[in-house]
Amino acid sequence: MEFVTEQMKLVTIVVSAMLLMCGCSILPQTSSDTIPPLRTYEDVVKGDSPHLLEVSDSIEGFNRGTNRFNYYFDEYLFLPVVRGYEFILPDYVEDRVSNAIDNISEFGNFTNNIYQLKLKAAGITLSRFVVNSTVGIAGLWDPAGTWGLKRQSEDFGKTLGHYGVGNGSYIVLPIMGPSNVRDTTGLIADTAAFSLAGPAAWVNNTGITTAFSGTSAVDKRHRIPLRYGQTGSPFEYELLRMMYTMKRDCDIAN
Repeated sequence: MEFVTEQMKLVTIVVSAMLLMCGCSILPQTSSDTIPPLRTYEDVVKGDSPHLLEVSDSIEGFNRGTNRFNYYFDEYLFLPVVRGYEFILPDYVEDRVSNAIDNISEFGNFTNNIYQLKLKAAGITLSRFVVNSTVGIAGLWDPAGTWGLKRQSEDFGKTLGHYGVGNGSYIVLPIMGPSNVRDTTGLIADTAAFSLAGPAAWVNNTGITTAFSGTSAVDKRHRIPLRYGQTGSPFEYELLRMMYTMKRDCDIAN
């Protein structure tokens, strides 16, 4: 229910934003003899809060080029691999793979909950890992979830946001897609922690680590419904930029 509630919040925000954009094209033309609005934007939005749709994009040219590269990479290389993965493995096996990857990734959730001093969430995460690694047989199943121990997803980008670090400029990462300065920094920190102090360091086997990284990437793309160009809108770049920014703001706020 909590996930559904968060999704409904995001949908409400996005729909409101779209209504704002559409509203700009249907506002009546004003002249000297028309009645002015009862309230202006400045009357409603107090202080220095930025407009809902404003997103810093200081390297927009680079970002648009990367977005175009991601489209071709996704369409002609990544998605064919994902489709092959989906064709070969039954849905049941795919779910087991996803669960096992999520279980290993609890390391990042645990450390970032600790960083944010969310001790209850850290305790739930540790309990999930222990239960799913044993009763769930190496995380292939998620009995902890059915027992009420819900996944406490965190990352270092959200940790920085928790302590007041702003988004910074929007960035489109090659292959990985939408991000920003704060979240890119967080991604680097999480990757380093996973490799130097997390499961990759515990195993200390390059072959296994490489296999896990590749499988994890395919599984992640398999679970993301986004397909470039599916909106059919010439403003898809702006829409993705806005939706990513709003989603991350919502994640940090909660």
